Amino acid sequence: MSFQRRQWLQSLSYAFGASFILPRNVFAVTARNPAQPATAATPGQANAKHESAAAEREKVTGIGGLFFRAHDPDALGRWYLQHLGIALTPTSNDAPVWQQEAGPTVFSPFPEKSGYFGDPHKVWMVNFRVHNLDKMIAQLRAAGIEVKLDPQTYPNGRFAHLHDPEGNPIELWQPA
Repeated sequence: MSFQRRQWLQSLSYAFGASFILPRNVFAVTARNPAQPATAATPGQANAKHESAAAEREKVTGIGGLFFRAHDPDALGRWYLQHLGIALTPTSNDAPVWQQEAGPTVFSPFPEKSGYFGDPHKVWMVNFRVHNLDKMIAQLRAAGIEVKLDPQTYPNGRFAHLHDPEGNPIELWQPA
């Protein structure tokens, strides 16, 4: 499994407590000897204190928008609408907005030198969930868009990669 995929799964596992995706010991967390008494210096107690404090803090409830610069925002907005079905930015407070389906969302900083996004000058990548990855890939390819399917199926699903007309990396994910 690639470092980037492992890191992504680690973030998902920590964010959702999803040890069924990858057990936490896969991430080389130092385990405390059960015979050793817990002290402030042991990972078990330190993690418990951190998790307790985190549970008391206010948290964000989701991603409310994704904003990025574009050379031609109107054309790029139309491309996302035509090929991925994402509604254009509303022009007023009364205009409808894209309503995404509920599902897992991964928030994961990657190492600065990661090659996972392709172009080293790109500092972000958006991942979109899809119901049928094969159908989406066929639809995009029929429109002349190059899509690279990851041939491996992972415990959390399947992935494909493409770029929008301005070279921004996009990952498509069909959850397992």
